Amino acid sequence: MSKLSSIKKIFFDHIAVPIIKNKINLNKDPIYDFITYGDKNPDKIFYVIRRSPGAGLFSNLVYVLNHLDIADKHNFIPIIDMENYPTIYNERKSINGTKNSWLYYFEPFSKYSLSDVYKSKNIILSKNTFYEVFSHKIYEKNLLRFSNKIIIKKNIKSKVEKFIERTQIDKHKTLGIHYRGTSYKDAANHPFPLTYSQLIRKIDSVIKKDRFNKIFFSTEDKVMFDQITKRYKNKIVFYNSFRSEKDDAFKKYCRPNHRFKLGEEILIESLILSKCTAFMFIETNVSVFVRFLNVKNQIFIPLSNGTNSSNPFIARWLWYIKNLLPSKLGGFN
Repeated sequence: MSKLSSIKKIFFDHIAVPIIKNKINLNKDPIYDFITYGDKNPDKIFYVIRRSPGAGLFSNLVYVLNHLDIADKHNFIPIIDMENYPTIYNERKSINGTKNSWLYYFEPFSKYSLSDVYKSKNIILSKNTFYEVFSHKIYEKNLLRFSNKIIIKKNIKSKVEKFIERTQIDKHKTLGIHYRGTSYKDAANHPFPLTYSQLIRKIDSVIKKDRFNKIFFSTEDKVMFDQITKRYKNKIVFYNSFRSEKDDAFKKYCRPNHRFKLGEEILIESLILSKCTAFMFIETNVSVFVRFLNVKNQIFIPLSNGTNSSNPFIARWLWYIKNLLPSKLGGFN
């Protein structure tokens, strides 16, 4: 490995990649969007939404919703293909009878299967990019109108219902918290996560003011998870999801169907967060999705700790430096 490659690996090794290869090579696809694979359905126009390797589950969801807006405006039939164009959540073997990672978690948009589509006459392949005109906020009106199309699988909703029944969080005044740590500490141009001392001061203040008697805590950060559960042990409830001390969730394969479970767990946690009395968060795709689920009936408590540098070399260290410095010298408040 060259010196340049070694340096790039240090600074850019956080990018998750699929564990299976594309069945249809993106580089060999035509540069135009319109394509014919057969003679079926000559009176239909299918709009194939593809994203490979994609990103986090809710980033992929935002991407799909924006493409649904395009399909709706032109009366195309939307089809999600995350089988031939795999994402970072795809497993090598089928999950619940499908290799399309979109269908791991959500119901299909139409009665047409991928095999039907790829024998059809009129197909438009979406570009594998997030257009500048796309909205990142799925709770805005232009995307919120497609909320009825996002139907979560019954087996996933059943797990949420069982958790709520067991913990009784719907019967209590529950503060839901989503804490995004690990990679957000050094992610360029992303919101800074709070430090432990900042977070507990905020939690204590909110509990004292609004008398919450339960806390549902969601995080991928094991260090913060251990600290918060130890401090609020009498109030805390949580879902048993994957957590780590480093940004290595997509670098390990430490259990059966690990990639699928990563998506399932954050989806379940987000659904639980949407059922809490109040929701405390920094701006992430998870917090955007929770607001998408429950725009009116929940108290939102947004947190802000500033934004990391857009320079990836500076961003790698800036959170840690600001954590050590006093606020007068540029540290966190």
